Amino acid sequence: MPMVDLHLHLLPGVDDGCKTMEDALAMARALVSLGFTVAAPSPHNRPEYASREVCLARLDEVRAALGAQGVALALEVNAENFFLDEALLSALPTPASRRLGAAGKYLLVEAPYTSPLPLLTDVIFRMKLKGVTPLIAHPERCLEFERKGRAAEAVQAGALLQLDVGALIGRYGKTAQKLARQFVDDGLYAVAATDLHSPVGAEAWVSQSLEALGKLAGARALTQLTEANPARLLAGQPLA
Repeated sequence: MPMVDLHLHLLPGVDDGCKTMEDALAMARALVSLGFTVAAPSPHNRPEYASREVCLARLDEVRAALGAQGVALALEVNAENFFLDEALLSALPTPASRRLGAAGKYLLVEAPYTSPLPLLTDVIFRMKLKGVTPLIAHPERCLEFERKGRAAEAVQAGALLQLDVGALIGRYGKTAQKLARQFVDDGLYAVAATDLHSPVGAEAWVSQSLEALGKLAGARALTQLTEANPARLLAGQPLA
């Protein structure tokens, strides 16, 4: 089964990711060379960045460019939604909550990097009541999950956690690396993703990161985190 990336900033000119179509094509080629065949670009869903409509139009433009260039990377709808809070909960019944894939059963959401989230499990519970499961991006990089046992509490409340593979090789510092390795050991992650923002050096560091994940978790878990589970989330299916 080929790999699926559920978190990357591939769409050009919509957020802090790729700047040009050439960047997007280079990033796509790097992913294909590593064995990815599906990606769900996740532009930041924030007021300072491009709207949902602009992002959808750009997604179609990149799809067309990939086809014209013969780059075999299928693209799905996604976004990185901002924070687990009341505003996010209010947006859930509307298109303003930019869900993952056509099925829309899951929502990629980032927690604050440096602020606590005392109501984390309550918000997760309320999202689940609305029929949406949060996929929390890179918890290893967020202050809230430095609290002992907090990541496990989020999973027990019904959230899924997404590993930023670069954390395993120290791209975000020692604390994030330590937490990422601990969460892998504890089996807390549902998926692993790249969170690519630029094609520069991407093939090398993502390859190194995936190798580190395989050594730490084993070949079977690597397959589960990068292939089987992401594909199931895109299809709106529960994890096995």
